[in-house]
Amino acid sequence: MAGYTPSTIGFLLVPGFALMSYAAAIEPLRAANLLSGKELYRWWHAAPGGKPVTASNGVAIIPDCGTNTERAADMVFVCAGGNPALFEDRSTFSWLRRLARKGVIIGGISGGPYIVAKAGLLDNRRATLHWEHLPAFREAFPDVEVAPSLFEIDGNRITCSGGISALDMMVALVERDHGRQLAASVGDWFLHTHIREGFGPQRMDLRYRLGVADEKLIGVLRVMETSLETPKSREVLAQGAGISLRQLERLFRSKIGHGIHVHYRWLRLERARQLLRETTLSVLDVALATGFSSASQFARAYASAFGEPPSRTRLHG
Repeated sequence: MAGYTPSTIGFLLVPGFALMSYAAAIEPLRAANLLSGKELYRWWHAAPGGKPVTASNGVAIIPDCGTNTERAADMVFVCAGGNPALFEDRSTFSWLRRLARKGVIIGGISGGPYIVAKAGLLDNRRATLHWEHLPAFREAFPDVEVAPSLFEIDGNRITCSGGISALDMMVALVERDHGRQLAASVGDWFLHTHIREGFGPQRMDLRYRLGVADEKLIGVLRVMETSLETPKSREVLAQGAGISLRQLERLFRSKIGHGIHVHYRWLRLERARQLLRETTLSVLDVALATGFSSASQFARAYASAFGEPPSRTRLHG
């Protein structure tokens, strides 16, 4: 290992960043150094303006520098949470583009990929980010190939959905750089006995998320979640499940607690609220993207569900 140069990793912490995601990304680097007995990784922290930056839970971190730094790095990860669509700092975007031109690997964690995309660094790339931001991200960046996976490594762009999946991602990078044995030791160090592949799903299976065991009902729920822009009729859903509409309605009321129509509308309105908060789509475009035939129909349903018109959600987004 004589003459080995440690890898340097920068972390750009955006106000409101998710502390768990950040910790799950940086702690494996510390563990790799400790367990190998060598300084395999170094790191530094940047924040817009170089000022202390507060995580989503109120914990503040003092950065080493601002986003005008010329510090060397092999990789820079953008850590963000909250509503990354609202982040508008041209100097930060320019800095990320300068790093990319120098050959630095650029990554994003949790909501971080949203900011990397806003800097224009994910066009025609495969990427992922936290499931909460996926609908708005797809609308805002149609040139990015989005996958609902745990993490994606596409050449010199690395994106991660956040949470503890950042640990899976870093273990994969340790394995790539220093072998399976050290990677397994790092996972074991954090009692993470099952390291997940990047293509694994982000969200808990519907069986556990909704407490549903009936396979026919699960199949219908999956169809509903993936067809919000062009909702399927109740008859089509029942036909796809191979049961009568009456049977399907009975399943919904006994297992979900309300009817098909109510559940479907709630899914569509939740998606609409995400789009209003995280995109600049007009109210009409949001309505059409969530299966409503007009802005007025959408506005009435939205106000009934959330107690405020769509325009107010957009204002406070």
